[in-house]
Amino acid sequence: MPRAWRIHDYSGYRSLELAEVPFEEPGPGEVRLRVEAFALNWGDMDLMKDNYSFSFPRFPARVGIEAAGIVDAIGPQTEGFAIGERVSTLPYFYYDRGASTESLAIDARYVTRAAPNLSAVENASIWMQYLTAYFPLAEVSKVGPSSHVLVTAATSTAGSASLEIGRILGATMIGTTRFEENADYLRQMGANHVIVTGKGDIAEQILDITGGKGVDMAFDPIGAGLIARYSPALARNARIYFYGTLDTTHPELPFVDMFQKNAVFHPYSVFNYVEDPVLLAKGTTFVYEMLKQGRIRPRIDRVYPMEKYIEAFDYLSQPRTAHGKVVIETGL
Repeated sequence: MPRAWRIHDYSGYRSLELAEVPFEEPGPGEVRLRVEAFALNWGDMDLMKDNYSFSFPRFPARVGIEAAGIVDAIGPQTEGFAIGERVSTLPYFYYDRGASTESLAIDARYVTRAAPNLSAVENASIWMQYLTAYFPLAEVSKVGPSSHVLVTAATSTAGSASLEIGRILGATMIGTTRFEENADYLRQMGANHVIVTGKGDIAEQILDITGGKGVDMAFDPIGAGLIARYSPALARNARIYFYGTLDTTHPELPFVDMFQKNAVFHPYSVFNYVEDPVLLAKGTTFVYEMLKQGRIRPRIDRVYPMEKYIEAFDYLSQPRTAHGKVVIETGL
């Protein structure tokens, strides 16, 4: 029987267990994967403490948003896939059918062909970070050469992906980090400017960088800890995409700054855009093409076996000097 990581309550990742589970037959419109690798995300840790924008409907449950593997069963009324085909999963809210398993039955809408010339570990690391960044930059705000974009917590995988995509789209990208030693990495990923949040007034630095205009877009997963420090430097009609709470506290909105600049606070989840087939097709086409051209490529920090789940989440949850995805290989 396949093995899976399972959780029985909201007490966090230390309560995970690795257990054998039955094979699940794919239902109508579904495929089943023999999972070769799956990636870890901050959202998994938040969900296991019920501190996420979605919740489990029942326990026990599996975590995990993205995986790569080989199709080994196809459900009724499912078209477009073949047994033995290499695939990866798109971001989806999995309820209790997460990707942290050796065998995954999943709605075929959330499955796409593996990118050629990438390993299973790399294919498990593409879609969450790049689609999370793509939709706000390319489809909603439609940034370009005249745009200034602020990316907070820019060393995160989604933050780094947004620097890459913003650079491709021609925007001026401003990344923030808590640590000076991350500045070179952020410039390599596409930041035109780097702000170390412990040094100086953030809004003043943004206004200096933008010639007094301010930022047209902020891509912010932090929460209460930073928004009021950059909100005086919002441009007119700016949009703040709030997609996480790394500091665990929802922000109090800076209404005065937002009134003055006609700014929009946009609670953002990539899942809502994956559900739109037109936008999803645009996003996947863009990512495939950029991978083909070599303009983006997922960076892998560490790879762990399935048995090392506590060590893997311990590592993910700590400040890191290396950057990229933390991935689990099943060994299959």
